[in-house]
Amino acid sequence: MGTLSSTLLIIALTLVTIYSSGQENDEKILKQVLEKGLVDSEFVFGKWTEHGGTETHLKYLGHITNKKGKVFKIVTSSWIWGLSHRATSRILIFNNRDQYIGEYYVITVYDLPTKLQNGNLIFKNTDDDCDKKLFTVVSLNRGLPKKFFRKCKGKFGDVYSFYSD
Repeated sequence: MGTLSSTLLIIALTLVTIYSSGQENDEKILKQVLEKGLVDSEFVFGKWTEHGGTETHLKYLGHITNKKGKVFKIVTSSWIWGLSHRATSRILIFNNRDQYIGEYYVITVYDLPTKLQNGNLIFKNTDDDCDKKLFTVVSLNRGLPKKFFRKCKGKFGDVYSFYSD
């Protein structure tokens, strides 16, 4: 095996190890946040630095009971990783027993909802690239939408889809 191949193999194995250990830890820290049930409180786990490491920001937005009696608990998640400070951002959905139902993967941390109010996810534009006067409201009262459109500027924005295992 050449030096380049060995180096690539070592890098790949290191990334897999970091990713899998982060995923194992996710369940524990999510459980902590859900058990505390502190609405609009952000919890930070880990520490990202320019030299490595990862950091996870979790915020419990609250829960709703939809018209069919189903309970949805909403947590926003931003996992910061990599030397260039990349972030993976998601809206995580749990049931009344704190079991994972599914998620919406969003492009940036700016695309996460800012609050849950009266069964609606409220998305305010905080990014300078978007019109700060616009906001998006996504109702969860009839269930979890398969897709929703998040407004940014004029008629432009992003469509996000629900994903479940």
